Amino acid sequence: ASVPGRITFRAAWTGVGWNSWKLSTLCNYLQTDYHYEYTECDSSGSRWRVAVPNPSAACSGLPDPMKGKECTFSCASGEYLEMKNQMCSKCAAGTYSLGSGIKFDEWDDLPAGFSNVATFMDTAVESAENKADSCDNSSWTPRGNYIESNRDDCTVSLIYAVHLKKSGFVFFEYQYIDNNIFFEFFIQNDQCKEMDSTADKWVKLTDNGEWGSHSVTLKPGTNILYWRTTGILMGSKVVKPVLVKNITIEGVAYTSECFPCKPGTFSDKPGSSNCQVCPRNTYSEKGAKECTNCNEGSSQCTERPPCTNKDFFQIHTLCDKEGKTQIMYKWIEPKICREDLPDALKLPPSGEKKDCPPCNPGFYNNGSSSCSPCPQGMISDGTKECKACPAGTEPALGLEYKWWNVLPVNMKTSCFNVGNSKCDGMNGWEVAGDHIQSGAGGSDNDYLILNLHIPGFKPPTSVTGATGSELGRISFIFETICSADCVMYFMVDVNRKNTNVVESWGKTKEKQSYTHIISKNASFTFTWAFQRTNRGQDSRQFIHDVAKIYSITVTNVLDGVASSCRACALGSEQSGSSCVPCPAGHYIEKETNQCKECPANTYLSIHQVYGKESCIPCGPGSKSNKDHSACFSDCTLSYLRDNQTLNYDFTNLSGVGSLMNGPSFTSKGTKFFHFFNISLCGNEVSGGFCRWAGCSLTLGVSTVETTLGNINIETEMFPSSQRTIPDVNFFFKSSTLTTPCENGRATVVVMRCNPTKPGQGDISVPSTCPVGTCDGCTFYFMWESAEACPLCTEHDYHEIEGACKKGFQETLYVWNEPKQCRKGIALPEKRVSTCETMDFWLKVGAGVGAFTAVLLVALTCYFWKKNQKLEYKYSKLVMTANSKECELPAADSCAIMEGEDNEEEIVYSNKQSLLGKLKSLATKVSHWLHKSGRSPCSPHTPGTWTQW
Repeated sequence: ASVPGRITFRAAWTGVGWNSWKLSTLCNYLQTDYHYEYTECDSSGSRWRVAVPNPSAACSGLPDPMKGKECTFSCASGEYLEMKNQMCSKCAAGTYSLGSGIKFDEWDDLPAGFSNVATFMDTAVESAENKADSCDNSSWTPRGNYIESNRDDCTVSLIYAVHLKKSGFVFFEYQYIDNNIFFEFFIQNDQCKEMDSTADKWVKLTDNGEWGSHSVTLKPGTNILYWRTTGILMGSKVVKPVLVKNITIEGVAYTSECFPCKPGTFSDKPGSSNCQVCPRNTYSEKGAKECTNCNEGSSQCTERPPCTNKDFFQIHTLCDKEGKTQIMYKWIEPKICREDLPDALKLPPSGEKKDCPPCNPGFYNNGSSSCSPCPQGMISDGTKECKACPAGTEPALGLEYKWWNVLPVNMKTSCFNVGNSKCDGMNGWEVAGDHIQSGAGGSDNDYLILNLHIPGFKPPTSVTGATGSELGRISFIFETICSADCVMYFMVDVNRKNTNVVESWGKTKEKQSYTHIISKNASFTFTWAFQRTNRGQDSRQFIHDVAKIYSITVTNVLDGVASSCRACALGSEQSGSSCVPCPAGHYIEKETNQCKECPANTYLSIHQVYGKESCIPCGPGSKSNKDHSACFSDCTLSYLRDNQTLNYDFTNLSGVGSLMNGPSFTSKGTKFFHFFNISLCGNEVSGGFCRWAGCSLTLGVSTVETTLGNINIETEMFPSSQRTIPDVNFFFKSSTLTTPCENGRATVVVMRCNPTKPGQGDISVPSTCPVGTCDGCTFYFMWESAEACPLCTEHDYHEIEGACKKGFQETLYVWNEPKQCRKGIALPEKRVSTCETMDFWLKVGAGVGAFTAVLLVALTCYFWKKNQKLEYKYSKLVMTANSKECELPAADSCAIMEGEDNEEEIVYSNKQSLLGKLKSLATKVSHWLHKSGRSPCSPHTPGTWTQW
């Protein structure tokens, strides 16, 4: 039979009553209900052909198994295996076959055998389980000619399993331009073990608009192929997806069917191994044997619209021999509009011829229509002939493009579209006299690319040997005019390894400049990319949205050109050159052109090398290295406080301190952490440098509030109640300005003395700014450690005197509590001195007291007796005054007995010592008492004379 059919019959059984009719279906012998497959090869290399019902069929009566082809059997390219008769047959016209391979080049739908598996990669199991549901809609998406990965932060695997009868390989083409998405390709065998070929499973990045290829060897047996991507979302920026096309697998021994040619291609002969592209202005549908006249690569003919101003663009012609140029207009290719329709615009006529713009600085007009670079050692401003630099000067090498009549030889432009359809071969940017601007492109979501290649940079002699010094810089002036969600990207590629986005600008931006610092001597490719809209559309609605670059300047370019000369030192060893570079850390004196070393604790500016003002002072607490190329802290600091000097030594903290805080989460729920490395101080080699261009280091002390540089360190960031030791602030500031940080970036590290935290201590961030910064420009860190305490001095201890024991006394020295110092001076040793006990002094005191009492009694008696004698003499003089004038008074005595000496004469006639007089007086008193039997000091009756 030539058409499918079914055989049916009625059946009944005999029994009690009549049962309903039973229907049954036999499997159709024309194979509409089943297909053939081969079993696995046995140890003898044999296999069987068996019939397998199709998933939607429910039938019985399948054909019996039969002997199959030998395991080494395979079909040639352009053929397929007809399983019914087990013979190789040629593919019909409009189809193709690889013979022993499979090729997937049409992605209108996900081909049979492919599957998507989405997961959420997270270190925390609970978090991954909670967020896995958000990845349900993430998958690889077919886009016609290619398949596109997901754009979110889910992990999605595109999986295909294939069984190989012999060794083979898998080959595919891809575009992978965003390093914010991880792309890996690996293989597992039927024991779920990764193959040896997956050692290098990470796929390499590709350049914008270019398709890369990847090939991996496959082993016999079952191989499971994985294309897996994981996006890392940074803020509001969306990752650019990975594109994969033309997946080819060899080693399957045969294919049981041929593949139809995809739209836009055809095969006009049986047994084709591939399909040919339709010629221009023709089209074809799927499985076509020939093409129909129409537009190139189209699957159908559409009505051509009338031409508008969105269908053409203007260019500047090259300078002719007369030095003239003019504006011309060109249709955007492919041209899909019609000029013969009503209201259709014609292509505008060319403009008037005008004088060509001058050559760019460092170039000259050689009499032709092009500009040539000046010879080595010569300069030009672009309008005059080249001239040599005078003696004592050298050309300031670089590149400066500010006139755009022709694209420079080291620049190229291209157009890139994820579909790679209408953008191939088109220019992305067009020169326009005083600027270069983005071109038309094939559609609004094209990426318009402009590349500038720099082979390397010349090491500046002024900073030779400096780590992290500026080797050059690229600056450009630009503007964007947009009515949609346009974006302009600036990207940098180092040594052609990978392209990273440095900065991007969205929507309309006024004319402004941007500068990027180069600190590594390597080959650089700078890329500008402009996209009018990110929406997937195949039209030109925003053709007038444009990006313009007015000038591009790159300094210190290796083998560059120059428009000016700069002074250099004149030395004795010139070696045939008029210039002798200054040694590192030396500036050029303007008056004499001689090299002078920068003063101590200053560093040489990266922007100029002549004039003493090029030596910039280091910040407080820091000093310059030997080359005067950077400032660093030697980890020591002295601070005068209340007439007391506090000395700090942070040497034990000179290593790198690390801090990781978080986690934080993106808008999609992806968890990430912030990780900081802090190099506090060090010597000239190990660390503590301002390692970025224009950086300054300031080291100071603050107790309440201190202003360092342009940043105000407020104690509210780190509360410090009842703190007696002042904090030490390390302040690092970069003068490099960026769009988010108009005043540059800065970091403040507050060192706080905490004796309870030995060693490295702890690093923390303010509670008000949990990520270390509140504005993204100024970062604050608190480093608490015992190593941040000042060095110990004599003011940090006191002495304690012990009791006198057995004639000896001890003096001890102890630290003040709480101890807030370290190292420095050590505690003095215990001091022992001699002393007297208390009993000895009591004896001495008693003896002295007794002697004093006796002396007081003796002196009292002595002076009393002397007073009695004076009274006696006074009375006698009064009596004598009343007697006769010529009568002399009779001799008198005060009870002086016969044989006794006159006491007055004894006392006053000899000049004795006080002790001798006391002894004499005591002897006489004792003798008188002995003879009279009474006291000489006894009272007597006043006014009477008594004589003994």
